[in-house]
Amino acid sequence: MSWMLWLSLLLICVLGAMSPGPSLAVVLRQTVSNGRLHGILAGAAHALGVGVWAIATVWGLGLLVSQNPLAYQVLSWLGAGYLVWMGINALRFAATPHLQADTSGKDSYWSAIRSGALISLLNPKLAVFFTALFSQFISADQTLQAQIIMVLTATLVDGLWYALVALLFSQAHLLTWLRRHMKRIEQLTGMVLIGLAIRVVLP
Repeated sequence: MSWMLWLSLLLICVLGAMSPGPSLAVVLRQTVSNGRLHGILAGAAHALGVGVWAIATVWGLGLLVSQNPLAYQVLSWLGAGYLVWMGINALRFAATPHLQADTSGKDSYWSAIRSGALISLLNPKLAVFFTALFSQFISADQTLQAQIIMVLTATLVDGLWYALVALLFSQAHLLTWLRRHMKRIEQLTGMVLIGLAIRVVLP
């Protein structure tokens, strides 16, 4: 995998991790309600779940491209269409998320780990996202090393982002910064996703 291709993958993974959603809400809840370590543990467990989805997706696509190139090409185009749809939605509905902490009581460390893992493992949208994303990067001559790099990139980016969330937003006043800038992050995500899809359809 070339550096430019990897940087494209890295950018998409970073923006995907930063996008608001139930995963961010879980890590923030654990951080603000229970403490920094709870948030880090929830984020690390979430990243492991992301890694499971990434492994299943990249190996499945690798098998498909080697056995049925035509089906892979169709899937690649469908994936590009899905990325465009995601990008348009991000641009249309970019809005500051309402991030609220649950202060009902302190959870155990195991509870933080379980909540982080389940929010990713039980999210089938991750399979759709990785199928759409990885179909733009996998080729017939791709090596196992390149596939491992793709999986590790997605997993580590996710884990590092949520660790950063836990470290920074254990200080409650920084939540205001996140609310103020999340709209721009969503808009940037939309433009990058559409740009990636365009790269696929251009010769």
